[in-house]
Amino acid sequence: MRIAVDPTTDVAAPAASDETVRLRAGLLSLVVSLVLLGVKYVAYLRTGSTAILSDSLESMINVVAAVFLLGGLVFAGRPADRDHPYGHGKIEYFSAVFEGGLIAFAAITVAGYALVDLWTGPAVEAVDEGLLLTVFAGGVNAALGWYLLRTGRSARSVALVADGQHVLSDFWTSAGVVIGLVLVRVTGLAWFDPLAALVVAVNLGRTGIGLVREAAGGLLDEEDVGLLERLVAAFDAKRDPGIIRIHRLRAIRSGRFTHVDAHLIVPEYWTVEDAHTAVDAFETRVLSACEVEGEIAFHIDPCFRALCKACEMPTCDVRVERFVTRPPLTVDEATLTDELFWAQERAGAGVTEPGSIGSRRG
Repeated sequence: MRIAVDPTTDVAAPAASDETVRLRAGLLSLVVSLVLLGVKYVAYLRTGSTAILSDSLESMINVVAAVFLLGGLVFAGRPADRDHPYGHGKIEYFSAVFEGGLIAFAAITVAGYALVDLWTGPAVEAVDEGLLLTVFAGGVNAALGWYLLRTGRSARSVALVADGQHVLSDFWTSAGVVIGLVLVRVTGLAWFDPLAALVVAVNLGRTGIGLVREAAGGLLDEEDVGLLERLVAAFDAKRDPGIIRIHRLRAIRSGRFTHVDAHLIVPEYWTVEDAHTAVDAFETRVLSACEVEGEIAFHIDPCFRALCKACEMPTCDVRVERFVTRPPLTVDEATLTDELFWAQERAGAGVTEPGSIGSRRG
């Protein structure tokens, strides 16, 4: 039996306000990136600083990434349809990969300019003006990055989080540029400028590779241990006696939507209607406790009188052993396949052989 909450229902659908928040954050990122690109380019024209040029290049990437982000957010917000039954949320991971790739490309470009400048001999002018403009741009980026990260995490948007990390990397780029220009001003040694640009390039490379790695994990449905721990805690807290044990838990994220499936063991004498009612209510409680947008598909297994010692049902006409204790659910148990689950139960609790259930693999 499959119990699922459709992403277009009240339980799974994103609130209209959340969608508005995501799009507003994406638009703000684009507008601010355009303004800061202009500020940094003016600073470069005034100073001729390679470090400021590297900062300008990253801001140019910020603009491109913000455009891609907005498109991704609009597409990801579309409801599930016949062609995309799990929704369109995966586009946010593509957005994050694209942004990470742009950052890595910027790192290579910045390093190239810096090395050429070191070889040919740098020349920096109007250092004070460059410092002022760079400090201003860095401060704005810090505020924007913090806002995007906070909004992305609260709205469960991978793309916004990635953009926030990118913008914060731009802040550290500006910080590196400021340090380089201060050293140039204090010492009179112009080579501190391209040296700062090289440091910036290394930091950009690390940020870009990290974003690509994280987004690739989402595209490949890499296990999210934190999500599993939240689900297991909700399972344990929100179950009733009829939900005897849980195993074969799997969960993937598609942007802000979460898709979960698991096997529930329920009393063998329950009717289909009994199981449907209990499991449907259980699913709603779990989603609410986890504050997750999405769906849960539960497969129902009968107990086969194999788990009497762990079953808290107050009245049971088929019980063969008295209730002893119900161990707390763990992630390790919840993710076991059918065969491994029953093998562990037999070894640890001396349960009755559950018949053909053990022959089904996850």
